[in-house]
Amino acid sequence: MPQDANQTIRTWYIDPDAEDRMADGHAPIWRHLIDLVVERDLSEKTVLDFGCNQGGLLRHLHAIRPFRKGLGVDIAEDSIARADALKGNQPLQYQVGAKLEGWDDEFDLAISHEVIYLIPDIDAHASDIWRALKPGGVYYAVTGCHTDNPLWPKWRELVARRTNTVVQDRSITDYARCFSKAGFEVSGRKLEYDGFIPFVEDGWTPDFADALEYYTRTKIVFRLVKRAA
Repeated sequence: MPQDANQTIRTWYIDPDAEDRMADGHAPIWRHLIDLVVERDLSEKTVLDFGCNQGGLLRHLHAIRPFRKGLGVDIAEDSIARADALKGNQPLQYQVGAKLEGWDDEFDLAISHEVIYLIPDIDAHASDIWRALKPGGVYYAVTGCHTDNPLWPKWRELVARRTNTVVQDRSITDYARCFSKAGFEVSGRKLEYDGFIPFVEDGWTPDFADALEYYTRTKIVFRLVKRAA
């Protein structure tokens, strides 16, 4: 993500075709994540996907657990245009940007998947999400991109070479402290993906043993509940 939170980019990957491949690769992970969400009945809920890219996570969530309405935000202009084109008749809205101005106390549930490690000002992001959630609202923030990840030194170089974003170096504890300071009750767990993981020769984990370890042990799901002010 650019250092200026108001700056936009065209796509996350330098290679635009990689955007489609990323959505396909993430789909099984999204479905597993949805199964981990504690809140089962979303029929009357409003949902935010922060860093939604092409909107696939919101579409998957609505298909599995229908919600009343959803908003996806992302700084990638072409990705948002694609998300809007793919939404069909689902109750979804998309906007370009990284700020949630005008959405105070709007959402029951917020989700981000592999986004928080790109945010320059994580304290501002935590405060922004806190304001956008209703009292008692929940934010699920998922990332394996943290300094406790043994692959992190290699991945920092890959992100710089393949994407239009700037990575940030934070530990799991750094994130926990940040969100706690912002007014969230912080808990977390490992993703522990239980499906079969495909081997991708030129992917982020060409060593297949690394891939198996990453999706079962390294990738973290934070569950952040908005405390009263």
